[in-house]
Amino acid sequence: MGSYIVRRLLIAIPVFFGITVLVFAFVAFAPGDATTAYARPELAADPAALAAVRARFGLDDPLPLRYAKWLANALQGEFGYRVTTGLSISSEVFRALGASILLTGSALILGMLVGIPLGVLSAIRQYSKIDFALTGMTFLGISFPSFLLGLGLLYLVGLKLRLVPIAGMVTLGKPFDPLDLIHHVILPASILGFGYAALFMRYTRASMLEVMHSDYITTARSKGLSGRTVTVRHAFRNALIPIITIIGLSIPEVVGAAVVTEQVFQWPGVGLLMVQGVKDRDFFLIMGVTIVLAIVVLVVNLITDIVYAGADPRIRYR
Repeated sequence: MGSYIVRRLLIAIPVFFGITVLVFAFVAFAPGDATTAYARPELAADPAALAAVRARFGLDDPLPLRYAKWLANALQGEFGYRVTTGLSISSEVFRALGASILLTGSALILGMLVGIPLGVLSAIRQYSKIDFALTGMTFLGISFPSFLLGLGLLYLVGLKLRLVPIAGMVTLGKPFDPLDLIHHVILPASILGFGYAALFMRYTRASMLEVMHSDYITTARSKGLSGRTVTVRHAFRNALIPIITIIGLSIPEVVGAAVVTEQVFQWPGVGLLMVQGVKDRDFFLIMGVTIVLAIVVLVVNLITDIVYAGADPRIRYR
């Protein structure tokens, strides 16, 4: 197992540096720069002032030197400062990352706790009324836009019934309270989790049906094993690989889906921060958020590979 993890880490290193090159190149060759984005009107007509702004941000240096300086700082966790506010980008990004992890983690856990058991139930009761009802819910959850569901529940549950807060992560003006935080996360996490519960349910059902028609399942039943033992110890364990795959692929996707949800609920996560960076043309902030998200995706992929090896020992020897 140790050599397997080391090999995966060695693969992730060149991928990470490739991502840094692409991110820097996309931002460097984008129209405009910090000078055109942030120079005040009175500075725009003064070439000397524009040159001073360019020198301040190091925009006069050759691209390779700019990349080397930026990468050296990024590897130390320093992404510069937001030009609009002067705040440290590192502190802003990691603060927002914690909020996004809370939201997306809650949504994924909710999706797994609901979707996987219902997928197993749907497979066991194939072609029954329960199966048809759950399949209909699956198609509804996959096809229904999360932002539309969010706006509908925001109006109904938040504004009309006033059961949950409609915006933010905590109640302004009040000391931090874990119950207040949970109260705020319930609605956005439920909206994100609904779509992923449907996705996990669909893949779990398909994977279970494929396994349950295998010869070794028939043999286990012929030996007189109980239905619970056959389902849990034999069928479900061997159906885990596709389920782990879809969960691992869903984690980066849920970050993208959370961008819309964070906008709707004004959740202070990386999605909202990225949108602010794009609106403000804050290129340094965009690069910082992108690199941190890339690291998160690489770590998630590494964890997924390790879970693969735990679920199926044959994988680590390939």
